[in-house]
Amino acid sequence: MSIATDHSSDSPTAKNVNGSSIVRRDAVVSDELKSSDLHPLLKKIYANRGVTSLKQVDYSLKGLVDYSLLKDIDVAAEIVSQAIIDGKRIVVVGDFDADGATSCAVMIRSLKAFGLSDVDYLVPNRFDYGYGLSPQIVEVAAESKPDLIITVDNGISSIDGVARASELGIQVVVTDHHLAADVLPEAAAIVNPNQPGCEFPSKMIAGVGVAFYLMLAVRARLREKNWFSDETGRAEPNMANYLDLVALGTVADVVPLDENNRILVESGLQRIRKNKACAGINALLTIAGKSIEGSSSQDFGFIIGPRLNAAGRLDDMSIGIECLLCDDYELAFKYASTLNQMNQERRQIEGEMLGQAYEILNKQMALLDDEEQIPDALALYDEQWHQGVVGLLASRIKEKYHRPVIAFAESGDGELKGSGRSIPGLHMRDVLDVISKQHDGLIEKFGGHAMAAGLTIRQENFSRFQQAFDRQVSSVLRPEDLNNISETDGPVDEEYMTIEASQIFKYASPWGQLFPEPVFDDEFKVLNWRIVGEKHLKLELVKQETGVCYSAIAFNKTDKDLPVGDKNIHIVYHLDVNEYRGKRSLQLIVQHIEAA
Repeated sequence: MSIATDHSSDSPTAKNVNGSSIVRRDAVVSDELKSSDLHPLLKKIYANRGVTSLKQVDYSLKGLVDYSLLKDIDVAAEIVSQAIIDGKRIVVVGDFDADGATSCAVMIRSLKAFGLSDVDYLVPNRFDYGYGLSPQIVEVAAESKPDLIITVDNGISSIDGVARASELGIQVVVTDHHLAADVLPEAAAIVNPNQPGCEFPSKMIAGVGVAFYLMLAVRARLREKNWFSDETGRAEPNMANYLDLVALGTVADVVPLDENNRILVESGLQRIRKNKACAGINALLTIAGKSIEGSSSQDFGFIIGPRLNAAGRLDDMSIGIECLLCDDYELAFKYASTLNQMNQERRQIEGEMLGQAYEILNKQMALLDDEEQIPDALALYDEQWHQGVVGLLASRIKEKYHRPVIAFAESGDGELKGSGRSIPGLHMRDVLDVISKQHDGLIEKFGGHAMAAGLTIRQENFSRFQQAFDRQVSSVLRPEDLNNISETDGPVDEEYMTIEASQIFKYASPWGQLFPEPVFDDEFKVLNWRIVGEKHLKLELVKQETGVCYSAIAFNKTDKDLPVGDKNIHIVYHLDVNEYRGKRSLQLIVQHIEAA
């Protein structure tokens, strides 16, 4: 699928390697980094990610952006703090993904720590109510007679829901991070860095980060009102206690890790490694066979996040929220076990859907003049697909074909709900916005980010949307955007091919979206290979210049991914440690293989 492309005109610090689809980052290391005590290769890794000063990798909490820069946070903090003082009833309305679950947990834990007893949460079941603060969810919330609804990770597009709450005499404070539409809901206050007029610089903060910032502001307002004192017997809570949840939600939502987000994530990771996390996070790590003391940001994205998300995808996210709210480890472990089982079921469903998707794509491409030419955009639908798993399906297909993908499933009443994933160079929500404006009535509703978005269309409009989506994507993307390029930090000197170096790189920063984990590339000769676990390629490699052998594994790859008739390969990999029967050894995790 990859086409060799010279990106030098677009990125003067990136260099192609022998015309391949591998591009080496080659940024200049600043004088400050050069003179530092950092590992020699880490200096280059940081420079390749735009780091020029040590301050950018100083993750102390004093470097957090001030919450006061969030528009209307003072109004929201006053409303919430007064509701606490007056003993009013608050209902937190969340979302059914990991960001929504952690946002809800941060909010509930904080409000209770502030002294509010009458607080509960409500998460829409995606199959019955769909996303956000809908009028239907307001009706459900109204049954418990709340004085105030606080949304977390949703609400910026809930115009009708906020209006219905107002009709029922319920105040609404919106906390969200999704992009705002042309019209905003008429809430009592909106806290969202992506609303018009907000000067908060970290626009990429997750929903859980926004919820955390509001709770910081509420605590400050309660302090001003002398709510915490020896006389009242109310101790002021340490908000750092909730950073484990903030870190988890931030990474699991795949938001770009700018400096502010890296501070939040690293601070949360430090708490987890010191065994100060909530019982639910510890239980989820343990049931997945992961070390609490050695946890990393990758564990959030690939271990805990999918297990939490499985609840919202297949059933009810309240299971995940209860796990995160639980202080009893045995009970938390029971919740974690249920989430683990759900995740196994989700993986099976996803595998079946992926096979069906490939069949659909093969049939579509067979109709093209050039079967090797993949359309610029892929919109897929099958009546058997599971509504809760189409987002993962879109992500898997995007990874394979390097195309923007939207996968649809039936949601009842003749509607299809789609979940989209994008590639660099294409803003998914903006594309949907243009289609919505150019084709009146084609899209029922939509929302999201640059890299991920959701939408609803009528089933009879699928073909029409498919064509409109492909046309709009083709008009936006450049030909070079469709090339699947692997960016690396170059080769690794033999002296740094060690377990010790791999651990330094793993824990040097919280790695994630737009601040990627260090990956390297080099040429090796294949000595042996075998298939393990039915779908993974285990390799024994040798560096011909030195004669040093390395063990490697390529997950979800087989011998079909090896170049035909040539034992010399060029791979993209990161360094890892393999632990087997008490022995630890260096292992290369292979991400990409091509002929040398």
